[in-house]
Amino acid sequence: MIGRKREIDLINLCLSSPKAEFVVVYGRRRVGKTYLIKEFFKNYFSFYMTGISNVKTARQLKAFKQNLNEYGLDIKAPIKDWFEAFALLKELLSKDYVKREPVSGKRIVFLDEVPWMDTARSDFKSALEYFWNSWASEQNDLVFIVCGSATSWIVDHLLCNHGGFYNRITRQIHLKPFTLAECEEFYKENQILFTRFQMIEAYMIFGGIPYYLNLMDRRLSLAQNVNELIFNPQGQLYYEYDHLLGSLFKNHERHAAILKAISKKDTGVLRTELSCITAIGDGEPLTKALKELEECGFIRKYKNYRKLKSGFFYQLMDPFVRFYFTFLENKRHDNWMNYLHTPSYFSWQGYSFEIVCLWHVEQIKRALGISGVESIEYAWKSKESAPGAQIDLLIDRADGVINLCEAKFSENPYEMDASYEKVLLNKMQVFYQETGCKKSIHITMLTTNGCKNNAYIGSIQRILSMDDLFCG
Repeated sequence: MIGRKREIDLINLCLSSPKAEFVVVYGRRRVGKTYLIKEFFKNYFSFYMTGISNVKTARQLKAFKQNLNEYGLDIKAPIKDWFEAFALLKELLSKDYVKREPVSGKRIVFLDEVPWMDTARSDFKSALEYFWNSWASEQNDLVFIVCGSATSWIVDHLLCNHGGFYNRITRQIHLKPFTLAECEEFYKENQILFTRFQMIEAYMIFGGIPYYLNLMDRRLSLAQNVNELIFNPQGQLYYEYDHLLGSLFKNHERHAAILKAISKKDTGVLRTELSCITAIGDGEPLTKALKELEECGFIRKYKNYRKLKSGFFYQLMDPFVRFYFTFLENKRHDNWMNYLHTPSYFSWQGYSFEIVCLWHVEQIKRALGISGVESIEYAWKSKESAPGAQIDLLIDRADGVINLCEAKFSENPYEMDASYEKVLLNKMQVFYQETGCKKSIHITMLTTNGCKNNAYIGSIQRILSMDDLFCG
């Protein structure tokens, strides 16, 4: 299994635990949640059930009954409600013949896509609460795992629940996309021959989503893979954007409008700007949609430097969604090859590399030797100065230093000149003037292939290359 060391360690802790464990696994769709649990337990489940998308309670219960029968419980009559379903699960788990994990002897229950089981006007949550609180929590040899891609449901109804689930969840696994280092390991394992430069470009399109990477054909180049998977009407990712939102949010039109609006501003959009868009609106529906998009990893929320009154900025973080809005929403070409080396392609590369860097702030901090220093990361744009200044990544550190990061995606070492050195120094000066910042600012270049050594790099404190982003 590629990566996932922390998650595997946590599951092993559950198997050695002397008490019942209630484990919640959540994360973006396609990130590998189901694969992690199934691959770890190798089908040694006492019971396994996955929710079904867009069906009513009766169909969910029918599937639950079928699974109980497959695991050995002989049931003839239909299950009336979820309370009866969990009572029957209790009966199954109490049988001598129930399958157990061979090393620990634990009973393993895995309910996948639980948000889909919680259909309208069903008693699923109440029944699950009763099952856990009245019986399962006392079973010291039980590991009960629930999983879901609708992250907001998981957070609202399980992790932040103040009712029957309050303090009942014993472990939580927030599964995140692969890092570049894990992507590299994946490519090597699957004999996909990409250079690190190409791996970064692949990350700019697919992110670190294992499902997308697993669709790659090792016989094809990166550009050919993009063409076959995304631009070809028979490609497996041709309709992915619509499926992605539709599978996560019941009424996803507002979510789509928010993502579209945010995609138009690289450094992010204020809530007040979003609320002025008719298709989005304001109030609780906007608050809920923003929270759901953030929890699913599509956007991030951050505060600009000392602009607390202006509220939070919302920035698009999902590479695949960004790629969709740049090249697919209003498609000008039906072939990816026609976009290569065009102005829109180079513009997309520049911003997308900044997003890759944001996903790898931990690796950047490690390369800077500040792993243990607390920091916040944000973008900033001047409002008062002429000429203005925009900084796409600031690492604001607790040790009195701010790294002003400039990201440059280039096949060759980046060559500084007098005009660009002036731009960098102006950014630093404008930032000082408008924010009243008292910290020391270190200009930091984040490049794919380093910088050419010339007379204009003296104002740069640190130069990092793409190899620093591949640190484990």
